[in-house]
Order: sequence, then C-alpha cells, then structure tokens
Amino acid sequence: MGDENKEKLAKADFGHNIIFLGTGTGKFARGKQLRATGGIILQIEDNQFHIDPGPGAIVRAAQNNINTRANTSLLISHSHITHCNDVNAVIDAMTYSGLDKHGVLISNNSVINGSEEHHPYLTKFHRNCLEKVIVIEPGQRAAVNEIEIKALYTKHTEPSTVGFRLATPYFVLVYSSDTEYSPRLIEEYKGANILILNVHSPNNEPVAGNLNTADAIKIAEKVEPKLVIIQHFSKKMLEADPIQEAREIQKQTKCQAIAAKDGMIINPLIYGSKARQQTLTANY
Repeated sequence: MGDENKEKLAKADFGHNIIFLGTGTGKFARGKQLRATGGIILQIEDNQFHIDPGPGAIVRAAQNNINTRANTSLLISHSHITHCNDVNAVIDAMTYSGLDKHGVLISNNSVINGSEEHHPYLTKFHRNCLEKVIVIEPGQRAAVNEIEIKALYTKHTEPSTVGFRLATPYFVLVYSSDTEYSPRLIEEYKGANILILNVHSPNNEPVAGNLNTADAIKIAEKVEPKLVIIQHFSKKMLEADPIQEAREIQKQTKCQAIAAKDGMIINPLIYGSKARQQTLTANY
C-alpha cells in the first residue's frame, strides 16, 4: 500500500454512526437470510469497529458503502457462526491479505485459540495480518485509541462468550451479545446511554442462552438507557414483528426503543449528551 493511501486512511473521519449489517440469527433466519448476518459497524471519528462479523459480512459492508479497509478493530463476542464466521474474510479485506498489517482483534478465547468443542476460527495466517490480537474475559479492559472497551459477563451456551461496553468521549454503548437474563446484567449495563440487546425471541418465550422481550423489559427498566435497540432476531421473533416487540418495551419502560433493520444507521451522539457532559466536566 502506498504512503499516500496510508496517510489518507489514517486521517479518515467517519463522524459517528451505528450501522447494522445484519439483524438475524438462528438456523432459519440465518440460513434463508430472512435477515442479514453481517454484524454491526460502529464509527467514532477516525475509529471503525466491526462487531461480530457473521456470514455475509463483506457483502453486506459493500452493499452499505462501508470501507472494510478502514476498520480499526474487530470485536467478536464468541465462536457461534452468526458472530464470527467471516472474521478471516474481514481481516483479509482490511489488510490486503497482510500486505498492510494493521488493526486489532479483541475477542473471547474460543474464537482465537479454540476450545474443546470448537477449533479456532481465526487462522494463523490472518492472525499475523493484524497488529495485535487480544483475548479478553469478563471484567477485563482494553483500549483502542481514546475508546475504552470492557468485556461483560454473559450467560450463554458458549461459556466464554462476552458482551462489550464501549466508553467513548461522547457516549457509552453496551452490546449484550447472546445471553440469558441474569440480575448481574443490570450492574454490567448501568450507565449505558445506548443499549444494544440481542433479543432472540418474542414475549416471554424461553430460549437457552438468549434474551426474549420480557427479559429486555426487565433490563431496560433497571438500566434506564436513553435508547434501547433490539436486534439478532430469530424466525419466531420476525413472525411476531420486532417493531411491535420494541413498542412493548418502550411502553413498559418509558425508554425509547427501536427494532433494528438491516442497513439501519443511527447517530449515537443524539443519545450521548450526558456522557459528553461528564467527559467535559472531568477535563476541567
């Protein structure tokens, strides 16, 4: 890669956006692509995070005019296919197959090193394409430029799964990843301006290792974020209509709630004034 292109990439300024490259999960919704499964893009000034790049991540990025080459970091919560299938493809695209070695991968142990049930999703070749690879566990922190990333507790069928809390100078965003409800989640999520919940199922339908709408209501009414975004919908959730489920969350919690759609873009600054004020006060 030429020095001119490297300099241009280094000075990229994206503004602030949350872009959903996919909002589906489960064998039916994923297999038939009833909803896409490309993950989430978070852009904060000159930082671009790709969270949980599942099947079709590269295609969905191109369809949504996302420059994968500009990724600063990949955040991957666990080794289930919807969350990590395209990790190597994304790394390959963002580094020109290692010709321009850059970027950080922050993930749980099973994606990077494998487990008794899973081979590592990350290949040795693509590991060497990155500047840094970080294995993270609940409670541990990492930093990408001015953004602090904390791994959060989950209760999922993949035991080393983590959620992510991103503390920026402007807002605090929590991504639950896949998890059952637990009172411990309330403490993990407190202080979030924006709460992205993977709500697999409608109403109070129990599904091992995943949230349903009733769980989302319990979380939102205790955490009181400025915005709740539900996503990661199963076929049953799609049949129930995620928009109606989001309306029920908003009705019962008084928190603004949105059901994400593929390709949806949200400006997080709208919901981050409190976090911004805290930062400004601290700087004085």
